[in-house]
Amino acid sequence: MDWIKKQKYIVVSLLSALLMASCTISYKFNGASINYDKVKTITIEDFANRASYVWGPMAPMFNTDLQDIYVQQTRLQQVKRGGDLHIAGEITAYDQYNKSVSAEGYSSVVELKMVVSVRFTNNTNHSEDFEKTFSATCEYDATQQLSSVQEELVTQMIDEITEQIFNATVANW
Repeated sequence: MDWIKKQKYIVVSLLSALLMASCTISYKFNGASINYDKVKTITIEDFANRASYVWGPMAPMFNTDLQDIYVQQTRLQQVKRGGDLHIAGEITAYDQYNKSVSAEGYSSVVELKMVVSVRFTNNTNHSEDFEKTFSATCEYDATQQLSSVQEELVTQMIDEITEQIFNATVANW
């Protein structure tokens, strides 16, 4: 009788191990949903700053951050041209607006806005191609000079816009 119990235990253990080995669970914490069997490369062109107001460091900061998000969160190889995915565009607006006025009639809060136009081509599935505009805003106290807060605010807006672009291109959000 013990021999039969041992055989049942061995069979159940082997079946459990076989079942566990055949199942895989895959989590993607970055949200990317890329079929790496089809999509292996990406081309990201430099985005020129075509805004009417130009802050010199903005375009290089944007280009670096856009490339970095794909390097850090995907396994795609960046190539100069002919990538399976292709991202191009330009910074089309960088402006500041008075957001609110104090009781004295002066601006109390200023809103800074950045707009980027993006053309995305998926050479493995052209139904996913698009041309969209992405934007981000930040506010700062009007008693501050833009030059004293500009780098921090532009960095925040670039982070937000590159995340929006990443989500629209490879996370299918």
